[in-house]
Amino acid sequence: MKLRICHLYPDLMNLYGDRGNILAVMQRCHWRGIEADVTVISLGKKPDFRLFDIIFMGGGQDSEQRTIAADLQHEKGESIRKAVEDGVTVLAICGGYQLFGQSCATADGQELPGIGVFDACTFPGKGRLIGNVVVESFMGDNGDTLVGFENHGGRTYLGPNTEPIGRVIIGGGNNGEDNLEGGRYLNAYGTYLHGSLLPKNPRFADRLIEAALTRRYGRAELTPLDDTLEHIAHSAAIKLAKQTGR
Repeated sequence: MKLRICHLYPDLMNLYGDRGNILAVMQRCHWRGIEADVTVISLGKKPDFRLFDIIFMGGGQDSEQRTIAADLQHEKGESIRKAVEDGVTVLAICGGYQLFGQSCATADGQELPGIGVFDACTFPGKGRLIGNVVVESFMGDNGDTLVGFENHGGRTYLGPNTEPIGRVIIGGGNNGEDNLEGGRYLNAYGTYLHGSLLPKNPRFADRLIEAALTRRYGRAELTPLDDTLEHIAHSAAIKLAKQTGR
């Protein structure tokens, strides 16, 4: 088996070790004998994103988001939307999450158009939401949690066509008001969780791999892995969040 991974704008959108999400997916595939190829796509390129199995985009500062907003609109947005409707798996972090929504506004109030994968809009907030986050996941077994680190000034609000990925236990989440974190539409996931996210949340990483394999091959039978170290990191992140209150 082989998966094709697209890494969008790694030269511009890679805060807080977001590239580690790509490395985690590749390693978890390697341990299972699944080949994983990564293609870097940046400014000016216009591929057919339906050819990929997983699309990943990390976070960036307002200046980087301004740089890529027009490129997403004119070169890539329509193709990405078609890929999502076709079942391609997507993970978009922070600024990527915002630009995959309907619109987002920078700290100085400039509104940037999104590509509309998520029914979500982002507005500038007063102050920043910064710190460790623990989220009760809506995607797996009861009591399953996601951990990560957030640092964003934007406040994201979901519309009816996008589901949150979880309920915030510690931290700010989408907007610091409704106790919701992230957004999900079909196999596309957006979240504010940096850290990087997937190495400390192996169940979520496997969810993405399973979805990609099912679309490509019609089935996904993942060999169980020894995630002892990953679970230790996950528990340590929860402990730190409780100690700091963020």
